[in-house]
Amino acid sequence: MQAIEVAGIADAVAVCEARAAMLPLILTLDMNGAPYRWVTWQHACFYYARNLVAWSAGDENLTFYGGISRATGRRSSITTNSIIAIRGRPVASRGWLQVPPLSNRELFQRDRHVCAYCGNGYASQRLTREHIVPLSQGGLDLWMNVVTACRACNQRKSGRTPEQAGMQLLYAPYVPNKAEYLILSNRRILHDQMDFLAKHVPVRESRLLRRAC
Repeated sequence: MQAIEVAGIADAVAVCEARAAMLPLILTLDMNGAPYRWVTWQHACFYYARNLVAWSAGDENLTFYGGISRATGRRSSITTNSIIAIRGRPVASRGWLQVPPLSNRELFQRDRHVCAYCGNGYASQRLTREHIVPLSQGGLDLWMNVVTACRACNQRKSGRTPEQAGMQLLYAPYVPNKAEYLILSNRRILHDQMDFLAKHVPVRESRLLRRAC
């Protein structure tokens, strides 16, 4: 269990700034247990303070301390679990089949930072979003038409399709589901959060889980 002491407004601001890059995000679920979104510890504490947490499912807990009560002399505190279900109407299930937003960060994560043409791994700054059917030929900027490519292969392929350029795709694109997108969008996932989300990811489709196996 981690504990963070907050002695006042000024200290709270200092703690938030110093720990923001270190503290894990909290995974929220809807009442049916479907993964919904990542929230900061501040949001999680708000849910607990408003009695909006229906149940929790994680192994990790984080405790945050506030000021000392004049009436009781006790310091206030809130403990949040790493995975919490929020009271209210199920919302995650309604968006389960929605296509997640496309961005380079999640695309590179989906493809494990491996170029779809040469098969080599690269750092993010050496990768590009490669359109299989080029935009100039009517291709769309969608998950199913993009792969990760190194800059050299991207330039070599230019505005052509793989067939026109004589280049073979080493893997196929796919659309990550909501659970996998949550994995792709968080760089500091706790072990229990990863285990929970992995159970909602189709192994046959996911390159992320096939790589892990």
